[in-house]
Amino acid sequence: MSEDQLEDFLILRALDEPITEEDLHAAGEKSGEVLEALRDEGTGIRWVESEVMTNEDGQVTGTFCHYQAESEAALREHAERADLPATRIDRRGQPLEGE
Repeated sequence: MSEDQLEDFLILRALDEPITEEDLHAAGEKSGEVLEALRDEGTGIRWVESEVMTNEDGQVTGTFCHYQAESEAALREHAERADLPATRIDRRGQPLEGE
């Protein structure tokens, strides 16, 4: 499946307990490995970017991720294999411009 055929999705990954930046980077590495494996299997999926949410102590409390994928099922498969939460998955609408 070509990237032109992928849909844009936003994923909220809320964590039950805060994690460190080191834990976040380890999760990112595992996520990348799973993405590569899924693409090798023929699944259309691509990570675009992530916003990181933190508490007042600087601990990571979750992420808000932009992916392109062939389906919501592909995103859920990625989350399951990478041991990542997928609290909510929605299709991305038209973004609003800032100042």
